[in-house]
Amino acid sequence: MLIGKPADIPSSAITPKDQYLNRRRFLRGVVSGVVAAGAGALGAERLAEVFEPRIGALAGTKLETVKSPLTTTGEDLTSLNDLTHYNNFYEFGVQKNQPAENAGALPTRPWTVRVDGKVKSPKTFDIDALLKLRPLEDRVYRHRCVEAWSMVIPWVGYSLSEFINLCEPLSTAKYVQFLSYYDKKVEKWGSETSIFWPYSEGLRMDEAMHPLALLTFGLYGEVLPNQNGAPVRIVVPWKYGFKSAKSIVAVRFLDKMPPTTWNDQAPREYGFYSNVNPSVDHPRWSQKTERRIGLPFYAQRRTTLLFNGYGDQVASLYNGMDLKRNF
Repeated sequence: MLIGKPADIPSSAITPKDQYLNRRRFLRGVVSGVVAAGAGALGAERLAEVFEPRIGALAGTKLETVKSPLTTTGEDLTSLNDLTHYNNFYEFGVQKNQPAENAGALPTRPWTVRVDGKVKSPKTFDIDALLKLRPLEDRVYRHRCVEAWSMVIPWVGYSLSEFINLCEPLSTAKYVQFLSYYDKKVEKWGSETSIFWPYSEGLRMDEAMHPLALLTFGLYGEVLPNQNGAPVRIVVPWKYGFKSAKSIVAVRFLDKMPPTTWNDQAPREYGFYSNVNPSVDHPRWSQKTERRIGLPFYAQRRTTLLFNGYGDQVASLYNGMDLKRNF
């Protein structure tokens, strides 16, 4: 599905991509002058990487996509620059700008995803085979972070259920766990935290099989930048962002609730379910409102929506459940 023309995503305020890329052109021009002045044999392209962090060897690669009927918001999109420079990816640094600076070290080819646990038989999938499994869809989703900020993101992928069906889970599989890539030689910034790596997340099977849950390979019609979870991640739009595991290398089907990184780290602050719920505050801040990244400061604040606005689609998953106790 690589090297194709992405489908158009309508929005009244998409930041033109050429404006974002102009920064790279400018840097190359500046660096060319440095080379001409005697900066050695590195060359303009190599020095540009020094001045501006890489976002992955495949960054900018187009994905062939189709429009999805599951696109669920007509809101203005968050700009590519904000999407790729305001990230949580603690393996590459705890500050929002650090993943963009450090994640270029993540090797995204070759890449495989191992499947085991309560399945008919263990399997290993190559990333490029997953890309060709079925047509890739453009889906615009709201993204809500537990830190009370939000974005609107044009993801590229297909329903996670398509992949799960290929994994052939047994009837005894009640949960699915996702494990992220971790190599302390590559992700040496992880030592700045007390987290036990690799990063782990999980869903109940009915959540994972919901058509809105997305196996995700790109955004803005191109492959995922490294700091956004390349080369494959999940996106669960009705949950806080940390539930959407990045850079997945292993998927396990289990009969019991799996351990998950933030729930293990601070269970009073990060519940296993972590559905967006304005009536359940984080112990250190309110969840009743959120800041929309990329807007002028005076326009950022908005009311948080239950299930991030996806209640009509997903509320039935939690019928009879106490959403304050099971936060």
